[in-house]
Amino acid sequence: MRRSYTPPPWSGDPTSSGRRLAATPPPAGYAPRRRSGRALAAVVGLVLVAGLSGLGVWYLGRDGGERSGAGAAPSASVSVSAKSSAPASPEPTASPSPTPSVASGYRVVRDPVGYTLDVPQGWTRRQQQGEKAPVVYYDSPSDGRQLQIFALSEATPAESLDLAENDPGYGYAKQPGYQPGDRTSGDTWAELSYRYEDKDKGTRQVIDHRFQAADGTLYSIRSSGPGSLAAGLVRGPLTTAVDSFCPAGAQCS
Repeated sequence: MRRSYTPPPWSGDPTSSGRRLAATPPPAGYAPRRRSGRALAAVVGLVLVAGLSGLGVWYLGRDGGERSGAGAAPSASVSVSAKSSAPASPEPTASPSPTPSVASGYRVVRDPVGYTLDVPQGWTRRQQQGEKAPVVYYDSPSDGRQLQIFALSEATPAESLDLAENDPGYGYAKQPGYQPGDRTSGDTWAELSYRYEDKDKGTRQVIDHRFQAADGTLYSIRSSGPGSLAAGLVRGPLTTAVDSFCPAGAQCS
């Protein structure tokens, strides 16, 4: 008696006789519907997974962008290289140095003798011929102050000032009531302050400043005023005049 044969599950569909029939090739253009359904389901599943993944990324990014502090998920940064369409900023250029301003209450004078300097506004000019050079005066009409400017012929400011003080014929020390004050000097200048009694104006205070100008010429600028005035009122016009003094054609800083 023959026993019936049961094929294993992976061997294909059995026949009634227990033997496999030869496979019949499918007609042209035939596609199994069951397999197509599985493929379509797989595609739809992938689309749904991708969509849900995108939604999760959007949600995480949105949450991370609005929340801050510990526990917030760091957002990914994206670096993009692109040429900027904005025009490049021009290089800064150095602005020219401003012209030095004139001190309040002063004006620039281009004296016909051949130099410029700053003198107080309202002071009037006059000129006399000295023994060796023209002497220019700028006088205050209100309080008796005066500036006196003239060129020197000595070799140094210190030598010239020594002669001005001690010359036996015209030195300051010969004036009535002469009282020497401070005497100071530098490499290119020398200065002496003193008092004396003027027969017409009374007690006078004087500062005589002798210096080498930018063109190498030596000059004296003397500032004087009544002895009763504050010393700063006599010093101020002298300092401004010396600082601003410039011979014609010279390069002055």
